[in-house]
Amino acid sequence: MTSLISLINEAHACTLCAEHLPLGPRPVFQIHESARILLASQAPGRKVHETGIPFNDPSGDRLRAWLGVSREIFYDVRQVAILPMGFCFPGTGKSGDLPPRPECALKWRAALLSHLQNLKLTLVLGQYAQAYHLPNTGASLTETVRAWRKDWPDIVPLPHPSPRNNLWFKRNPWFEQELIPVLQARVAEVLKRDG
Repeated sequence: MTSLISLINEAHACTLCAEHLPLGPRPVFQIHESARILLASQAPGRKVHETGIPFNDPSGDRLRAWLGVSREIFYDVRQVAILPMGFCFPGTGKSGDLPPRPECALKWRAALLSHLQNLKLTLVLGQYAQAYHLPNTGASLTETVRAWRKDWPDIVPLPHPSPRNNLWFKRNPWFEQELIPVLQARVAEVLKRDG
């Protein structure tokens, strides 16, 4: 098995789908073998592409609030791994960012995930990550998130925290009322050093 350090270096230098990326390749992710939480997300947005820091945008602010964690904990690579389905900003379409480039997950995902042996909690954000991590459900994003107890406490499906989804949050008040409090408690439990 390739070492994690080698994989990280190779993935950061990846240009596999450069011709399809309007701003060019800039893989953004964080991973360490000791991580207890995996954030399986979609792909970096334009602001994240510019800074090279995952979830360094309003989506990240909302996500950290959902988890009840500080920026310091969120960006502690030894505690939280962040692996989007696509590592680079895919560009913008008519109704938001384009889907993650499929080449990325095919090339990198299985190899990187194989090094995460200490995971206690996987948070699956958005439909593309859910299709990979929760296959064969045949359910819509809303149905998948509503059925969050199915794989609890190991895997939790979440909508993407983007401000573009504000209407979804308004239409689904149960999400913040029912799921967020227990999610915060679970995250706190997982992050306990002695836990």
